[in-house]
Amino acid sequence: MLLVHEWWGLNDQIKAVAAELAKAGYVALAVDLYDGGVADTPNGACALMQQVDERVATIGWCFGGGWSLNASIAAPVEATVVYYGRVNRTAEDLKNLKGPVLGHFATRDGWINREMVGGFETAMTEAGKRATSHWYEADHAFANPTSARYDEADAKLAWQRTLAFFKANL
Repeated sequence: MLLVHEWWGLNDQIKAVAAELAKAGYVALAVDLYDGGVADTPNGACALMQQVDERVATIGWCFGGGWSLNASIAAPVEATVVYYGRVNRTAEDLKNLKGPVLGHFATRDGWINREMVGGFETAMTEAGKRATSHWYEADHAFANPTSARYDEADAKLAWQRTLAFFKANL
């Protein structure tokens, strides 16, 4: 469950609701749209609310990469980034996307492979959507510094491309 705070900010009340949902067995994520700011007056709340950038993007790695795409299909956003995540979706599914998709994939990944990504690219074209895929001479999880398959050079390049993509689309 995604919890979005009132105009006051991510205060103790919203944090308590997230904790209660977690106790009830749900995965609860309370987002902070005010970068730590919490208001205690209507004028303060109004000022914080006016500073929010309404552009939204998703990003995820592996399992989260597939869910980054799923989230962008369910609630269209301006930009989606997938790091070696499952992207086998139909053109009909992808028609719901709003913004472009950037994918980072590894040539030695036995699961998220060229066949799956090629099908995704074809489906994106059929859906009339933009996708850019980058391939790295690496293995799955190459961007995770805690993984034995971490590839520092490719991870840095993928991150630079991700930031440039966000800058161009947000």
